[in-house]
Amino acid sequence: MALGDELSSIDFKSMIGGPLDAVVRAQAQSAQTSVDFIKSVGFEQDSNEPTMITFSYMKALESTDGDGNTTVTPTKYDLTVPILTMLPIPFIRVEETTIDFNAKINSVQESTTTSSHDLNTKLSAKAGWGPFSAKLSASYSYKRSTSASSKIERTYSMSVHVRAVQDELPAGTERLLGILENSIQEVPSNGQ
Repeated sequence: MALGDELSSIDFKSMIGGPLDAVVRAQAQSAQTSVDFIKSVGFEQDSNEPTMITFSYMKALESTDGDGNTTVTPTKYDLTVPILTMLPIPFIRVEETTIDFNAKINSVQESTTTSSHDLNTKLSAKAGWGPFSAKLSASYSYKRSTSASSKIERTYSMSVHVRAVQDELPAGTERLLGILENSIQEVPSNGQ
């Protein structure tokens, strides 16, 4: 098998396409994970309303009476915030994929042909008083031997490097977070 035949028998399409397909599938799975996170953490399951969290804290309020005296009164306030505005939303994006493929193929073909020709002739003649006689004998031999050997060594290695980063929020998600931020309320607590 020649070196060119050996390289053409390697299925480069599946060797390179397989990791690329896995990267695309991972990207799709990451997007689905982001959707699941927003739905499960950011919204109530039964009502699809934003999940809110309320913090209570003390705030100093100043008031001035008619005589110009200022008094500071600690007042309890409640701050209600959509939880989705407080958490990092996982938007992971594959930024770069590098596929390194190395092939080392050693192909050694050896062929030896040996030929030998052998021609043997004998000529003998007799002369004298009688009729002339001659004797010719010839022999020809041909010998050919062929030997061939082949040795093929294959070494393949492939490495895939994937670099993922936190992606920017999509425009729709940014708008959703903007709307949710507008629903943040700071009100005096009823249980003062």
